[in-house]
Amino acid sequence: MSTAEFSIIDEVESAIRLGSAEKGLETARRVTDLFLSSAGSFGNEQIALFDDVLERLIGTIELRAIADMGARIALAEISAQLAPIAQAPPSVIRRLANNDEIRIAGPVLQESARLDDGELVKIASSKGESHLLAVAGRWWLKEIVTDALLARRYPSVSRRLAANPGARVSGNGFAVIVGQAEADPELAVSVGVRVDLPSDLRRRLLRSATDTVRTRLLSRAPPHLFEEIQGAIAAVTVGVEREMSVVRDFEGAKRAIANLKATGQLTEATLLGFATQRRYEEAVAALAALSGSTIEVIRPLMQSLREDGLLVPCKAAQLSWETTAAVLESRFATGAMKPADIARAKSNYARMTSENARRTLRFWQVRAL
Repeated sequence: MSTAEFSIIDEVESAIRLGSAEKGLETARRVTDLFLSSAGSFGNEQIALFDDVLERLIGTIELRAIADMGARIALAEISAQLAPIAQAPPSVIRRLANNDEIRIAGPVLQESARLDDGELVKIASSKGESHLLAVAGRWWLKEIVTDALLARRYPSVSRRLAANPGARVSGNGFAVIVGQAEADPELAVSVGVRVDLPSDLRRRLLRSATDTVRTRLLSRAPPHLFEEIQGAIAAVTVGVEREMSVVRDFEGAKRAIANLKATGQLTEATLLGFATQRRYEEAVAALAALSGSTIEVIRPLMQSLREDGLLVPCKAAQLSWETTAAVLESRFATGAMKPADIARAKSNYARMTSENARRTLRFWQVRAL
């Protein structure tokens, strides 16, 4: 054990022994800063050391946080700092995630890779609406987690899951969402344009949808779903039930993009052409190749009504804003994004770094397996 590590332990022991709120908060901040300064280079033993000392400190701070606003703010700051760190101390993350104060639990619930499916299911089954909303906002969620979230029947959670392209939803889960969507136009639009919504549930959704909702669905439908939704509306309007599921064939697009890449012809200009022409399969495959990702990751991002997720592979591929904007607009069969949405996306894209985008994309790829 190094001199620095002994120093950390001594300082923690002193803070706990003295029982001073100020000393405990100051020590917790110092230990967190020290961990963050070299988190990527620590081995398992060092991470375990930080895990132990930070958890003990946080335990003492939590006792004071009941009546001390400063202690709650400090815990919320630590949560926000540790949430994006892949090597964060696991016991500390679990402790923060289970805190009843959403300002403390929220950052790690929404972002930390240290929380496994079992822990997320436990939280989804026992915590309140605000905690469930934070979990529902995670980019990659497996069916076992979304089933647990949807079992609580919070409309707000269903809306967030429906709008989350990385949330995998089971058939039973979609049945819950569609049932709620019959009285919730916003939810109906969000779930209605999901590519993974089973065709029988899409028909059920459209049968109960108002003309306004059907019109909005058509206006927001990605190119690969436009004809399917249009046909479904026609079918339910005349009372005709027919199979309208369209299986998108990415194999041809994958082969074409692989050939372009092999011959050195896969460039940003190629992707721009696909996006401008709204050639969905080719655009997805090209963006996957240029960003070093996979179709399985890019497809739900293209399918989402949210633009923030799609900015990540675009930045990872170091695309210009012109090409990025074309990719964003290619999600819709007709029309264009609202100027305010374009301006917001452009501002977010400018602030994003390629390094952070590549790191996020790698995390999504692991979670998508």
